[in-house]
Amino acid sequence: MIRVAIVGPGAIGGTVAAWLAQNRALEVSICARTAFGALVLDAPDGRIEATLPVHTDPGAPGPVDWVLVCTKTYDADGAAAWLRRLAGPEMRVAILQNGVEHVERFAPFLARERLLPAVVNIPAERTAPGRMRQRRHGAITVPAGPAGDEFVRLFAEAPIAVTTTEDFLSAAWEKLVLNCTGAVNALTLQPNGIVHAPGIADLMHALMAECIAVGRAEGARLSDDLADRVIDGCRRGPSESINSMHADRIAGRQMEVDARNGVIVRRGAQHNIAAPLNALMATLLDAAQSRTTS
Repeated sequence: MIRVAIVGPGAIGGTVAAWLAQNRALEVSICARTAFGALVLDAPDGRIEATLPVHTDPGAPGPVDWVLVCTKTYDADGAAAWLRRLAGPEMRVAILQNGVEHVERFAPFLARERLLPAVVNIPAERTAPGRMRQRRHGAITVPAGPAGDEFVRLFAEAPIAVTTTEDFLSAAWEKLVLNCTGAVNALTLQPNGIVHAPGIADLMHALMAECIAVGRAEGARLSDDLADRVIDGCRRGPSESINSMHADRIAGRQMEVDARNGVIVRRGAQHNIAAPLNALMATLLDAAQSRTTS
């Protein structure tokens, strides 16, 4: 039996936990701030449910084989409190978060060789504690290697496409190219359909152009038509769809501004590449966030 702990049962953590619980070879538990009942996931092919142990005290659970960190990027300290108790002799930690600094966030708490970064592309929303809606089965990508292969096997009973890549750096930056545009939705409080408004697609394209330039300077291989493909995907997507940063602002929660826009500015400065539009978005969203959470 492989023991798996999910830290942070939000949209992604709850969705992943519900699917992993369908695999009888896994013993799945949840680490959360507050307790809740059964997980209920409205998946593309129908509803699935799972009743799992929910721990609210970082001192309560014992060691596990895998920890899947699904908290927001700014809550590394909170997740680390769980890691100290969950650490077994062979424990691996998969970091299912946004951005391009997965390992850097958790290197202060755990040896780098135990950390497995993951790019997650699962359209899902949390509608209430323990209740999620998954719009597509989606995908998760991790670096190639023994740890990556073990992680893939965890999802043997799930329809999520979990694969490894020899070029994780490029995969992470490609996801960031998409994610940086979410600032427009969060700032305007408008769902995906805003891409059809005059000038918005051009603004998103310019934000992505900055991200691509910085990503390439970091060593990522990003195609020339990437921004065009993202815009095309947005135009063809559901107009009512809401990204996670937009959802967080609506709910009055802290947003992942630094991981989605600020990082482009910070990493760009290291390469003498200006990213003024991402800097503007980060500044405005930080100001809006301060007003919401004060």
